[in-house]
Amino acid sequence: MKKAKFDMFMSWSRQRSVQVLIFIAFVYVVLVGLEVPFVFKTGFSLVSQEGFAKNRHLNSKTFVLESEEYVEERKAPNRPVDAPVRVLDQSRPERRRIRELHTLLSNLAFNGSSVNMNSTDGFSGILKSAKEAFDVGKKFWEELELHRQEAIPVDYNNKTEECPHSISISGLEFQDKGRMMVLPCGLTLGSHITVVGKPKKAHPEQDPKISLLKTGQFLMVSQFMMELQGLKTVDGEDPPRILHLNPRLRGDWSGKPVIEQNTCYRMQWGTAQRCDGLRSKDTEETVDRQVKCENWIRDNNDTHSEQSKSSWWLNRLIAGRTKKMSIDWPFPFSEEKLFVLTLSAGFEGYHINVDGRHVTSFPYRTGFALEDATGLSLNGDIDVDSVFAASLPATHPNFAPQRHLDMSNRWKAPPLLDQPVDMFIGILSAGNHFAERMAIRKSWMQHQLIRSSNVVARFFVALHARKEVNVELKKEADFFGDIVIVPYMDHYDLVVLKTVAICEYGVRVAFAKNIMKCDDDTFVRVDAVIKEVKKVPENRSLYIGNINYHHKPLRSGKWAVTYEEWPEEDYPAYANGPGYIVSSDIANFIVSEYDSYNLKLFKMEDVSMGMWVEKFNSSRPVQYVHSLKFSQSGCVEDYYSAHYQSPRQMICMWNKLQQQGRPLCCNMR
Repeated sequence: MKKAKFDMFMSWSRQRSVQVLIFIAFVYVVLVGLEVPFVFKTGFSLVSQEGFAKNRHLNSKTFVLESEEYVEERKAPNRPVDAPVRVLDQSRPERRRIRELHTLLSNLAFNGSSVNMNSTDGFSGILKSAKEAFDVGKKFWEELELHRQEAIPVDYNNKTEECPHSISISGLEFQDKGRMMVLPCGLTLGSHITVVGKPKKAHPEQDPKISLLKTGQFLMVSQFMMELQGLKTVDGEDPPRILHLNPRLRGDWSGKPVIEQNTCYRMQWGTAQRCDGLRSKDTEETVDRQVKCENWIRDNNDTHSEQSKSSWWLNRLIAGRTKKMSIDWPFPFSEEKLFVLTLSAGFEGYHINVDGRHVTSFPYRTGFALEDATGLSLNGDIDVDSVFAASLPATHPNFAPQRHLDMSNRWKAPPLLDQPVDMFIGILSAGNHFAERMAIRKSWMQHQLIRSSNVVARFFVALHARKEVNVELKKEADFFGDIVIVPYMDHYDLVVLKTVAICEYGVRVAFAKNIMKCDDDTFVRVDAVIKEVKKVPENRSLYIGNINYHHKPLRSGKWAVTYEEWPEEDYPAYANGPGYIVSSDIANFIVSEYDSYNLKLFKMEDVSMGMWVEKFNSSRPVQYVHSLKFSQSGCVEDYYSAHYQSPRQMICMWNKLQQQGRPLCCNMR
């Protein structure tokens, strides 16, 4: 009886359990069913924004970001930013619209028929050049647009140019080739170059450049220059001097024979290393355990020199090997006497041996690589007998844009927002400066203010004379989205047109409160510049930079300005070109004057800006702010901007800024 009741109870319990499970399953299905519309309304919309953002970008004019986090770097900064950052109201997230730009071209145009090409005010020459450059640029751009399928890029990886293991040429061949020996693939560790030559007899000079003379005086001079040059590093500019070796037998300002060594990048010389006959101190750093300067007799008397050698050998024979002997050798070069000079590339620098004896060593400087040394030149008071280069690299270094460009999405420009920005930075660049642009993308353009689109930076590039460069430039512009092409044939005297294009883009496209102009070899501390701008009241017109007052034009030399070009004795106050800022009202005035054909153009763009600001200042006061921290020549302590920085220096300075939290220079090239 008890067993029957127990079985009945268990059967009833199983039925109730099944009913409960069925009820729970029913409720679960109902809840899931009610949740589906919510998923479609919210979850899938997020997926469509993130997963299919590319398609939406193509199909719609604008789309909305839910917060600033989309365009800001997700990695926390290593240091606090000096400029204030806006804090968003979390209860009401800000909606920031992105604008799409469907062209790479600047809106700047030049109508030659509407300007007076025959004016006598000295500005007609540049107008004629501008018309010709825009006409040629228009044809080049149309060719790129209409015949892109024919513009086959150069295959840089399959060059027919060989990399010889050694090169040997005679003095006559060297003379016929313009006193230049081309090293197709540069140098590598262990490479060495031997020069057999003879310094010429000293001759009188009235302007020796290495000594100061009074008018009418002359000086007996004998010197020559041996340089490793980067022939393929830039195009259309003076090649960088990767090593400049200058033995001065006679004529130096010190009155003694010296050897001077240096480097030069974009006409900016580094700090010279002078060897004047005194051996480097023991506390001074060495180069591959070799001293930078050996000692020699500071009196260049041949009789004394020969006597010193004879005395040394005599003392050597008498003293034997047990006693350590020392000798003062003469200056390694003598007028009209043959020498054998060997330059070798070590781990830490270059080593110079003359007639089998070490004379000097020069440490490598940041910014110059052995593979960039693609030419050897010898000039000055020297007769070259022969040149021999050996242990050269066996493979060809890639000089293509692909060598410099890192085609990664992380370096793409942030989107341009549909709202005013604090500052627009226009960077002047040349078509073939792929390395310079890439270094800026990887350094100061990674600043949080730029990544968040509160500050916008763009490169302004004109068209290049070489078709293949323009093809690669257009690919670069399409990928990174940070290049504005000004459609004229590039020329140094027309750089001022890029400055006008920067003003036009800054006020009409970026809607910037302030516009900064800099060069592609300028490192910019974005937060420091913004902080400096904020010192000026918002309602004031401003012109900030390293300002020159009462500067006079040069009437002779490479940078000469004729009286027809600039008839006045003084330039207006102007900020040096590598880095300056103007307020948007000044930039808008410049663009308006250009559109109405009233803007005077001068070949020196920084002087032009000073001239335009002076004209604006006549109707509305401008606050001029001068600061040496906008460095014109290199890097200075606590800089705002630093000029003449090589791509490697850019990366070095950015790393120091991030790791140590303060601005430090990388002055060693």
